[in-house]
Order: sequence, then C-alpha cells, then structure tokens
Amino acid sequence: MQPPSSVKIVLAMAFVVGCWAYSPTGIHVGLQAYDPGHLALMRFLLASVFMAVIAAFKGIRLPRLNDVPLLFALGFFAVSLHHVALNIGQQSVSAGASSVLAQSSPLFSTLLARFVFKDQISAWRWGCVLLGLVGVVIVVSGDSGLGEMDAHGLLILLAALSWSIYFALQKHHARRYDGLSLVCYAVWSGTLLLMVYLPGLSETVMKAPLRVQWAVLALGIFPSALAYLAWGFVLRHVDLSRAAMTLYLIPPTAMGIASVGLGERPSMMVLVGSAVVLISVLALNLEQRISLGRTAGV
Repeated sequence: MQPPSSVKIVLAMAFVVGCWAYSPTGIHVGLQAYDPGHLALMRFLLASVFMAVIAAFKGIRLPRLNDVPLLFALGFFAVSLHHVALNIGQQSVSAGASSVLAQSSPLFSTLLARFVFKDQISAWRWGCVLLGLVGVVIVVSGDSGLGEMDAHGLLILLAALSWSIYFALQKHHARRYDGLSLVCYAVWSGTLLLMVYLPGLSETVMKAPLRVQWAVLALGIFPSALAYLAWGFVLRHVDLSRAAMTLYLIPPTAMGIASVGLGERPSMMVLVGSAVVLISVLALNLEQRISLGRTAGV
C-alpha cells in the first residue's frame, strides 16, 4: 500500500488538535451538572455506542485472548484514569490552564521514548521540548500564579502522564491491530472500567440542562471517538515523540474556544506563553525540513 500523503497526515493532526482543544470547554460545561465520575462515564458510553456503529459497518478484528490485558491497559490509561483525573482537576482550574497542563504529555512521551523504548532523541528535539515547557510555565503563571496551583493541577498532570503511557503502549505493543479495532477496544474496555460510576447516573442525566447535554454529546463523539481514530492514523505514520509535539498546538486553540464558549480572557502572560509553545513546534518542524534537505542533497 502507498503511504498516505503528508497533506492527509497534517489534516488528521489538525482534526485531532481541534477536537481535543474543545475538550476543556466541554468538560467545564459538563461539570455544571455532572460530577467528574458521571461525566467521564456518560461521555464514553456515548463514545462506545458511536464506535459500535462504526465497527458494525467497517468491521474490526477480533481480539486475541492473550492481548486482553493489553487492551484493558490501553482503556485504563486512555479513558478511565486520564478522564477521571482530568475532570476532577478541572473543577478548580481554568480551561486555558488545564489545556496546557493536560498537553504537557510530550515531555512524558519523550522520556518514555528515550528511557523505556530506547528511541534516539536529537538534541534539537530535546531543546524543543524544553522550550515548550517554558511556555507551559509562563501560561500557568499568567493564569493563576504558580503559588496558587493545588492538587487539582497535579491531577491534570497525572492525566497527561496517563495519556502519554497510552500513546506509547499503542505505538510499541499494539501493532497487530488496525487503528479502528484498537480504538474500539480501548474505548470499550475503558468504559467498562468506568461502570463503577453507574449508580446515580440516570438521575443526573434527567436533571441536566439541554446546553450541558449538547456539550457532553459533543465530548462523546468528537474528542472521545473520532479524534482517537485520527490519532491512531497519525501514530502509524509519524514518530511518537515528533507526533506528540503536535499536541503543543492544543493549548492556544483551547484558549480561543474557551474565550468564545466560557468568556475566559487570557492575560498577556498567557498569550506570551502560548507564543513560546508555538515557536517550539515551529522549531521542531524546522529540524524535519533540514533533515529532509540533507537527505535530498546526498
């Protein structure tokens, strides 16, 4: 099979960025009527149904029995732990700041790639990661001050770590499955683990206002289902640490969405930090172009 064009890969990355950038705003709206556990479960019940419909039309590969623990591990890190920690953290952290903290996963991904999977990471790429983290610190300082960050912020960092573990497991240990099959099993297994929050969910759903219901529906379809499929496609064709750097684009996009949807107004410090994050992404792309130029000149 011919590899996908660079345009398709870039479009898939842009779709992922847009979907996951909406997530902090959608979560803040959802938390107006749902508690963190109920919100995570409802979101992924919707995602599970949506993925079941897609699987019925497309067809998926049946899981091997000895892969079941891996598939549940993917569901735990990608769905259960990540989203419960994220929802609890966002109870007292703004959508803009939470998007930055949640998308600090490239740091964890790079560390996993280097020290667990023994990938080679260039000095330039390390510099890009560090520059991006400087931008993260500036954004957090501008949002509420480093001294004001509490355990909720740490929970969002836990969600970021969980996210990067999922990516690494998917990239290095799940190559026997196509993207659709893998995402379906991760979503379904993660949803099963979230069923501990089932008691009281029906009453919450009945009482939630329509605006909240639409926000949760959007969370279930776009960030929780379609974006997972798009990201699986990206990871099949792009190096893990390089692909994870794309996630640095999510915070400024999320801030724009939160500005419209929640009325949040980022401070000048937040804007400066976002610019630093974007520069780190551009620097990474520059490394790729230089490498391609050298290859072409050989």
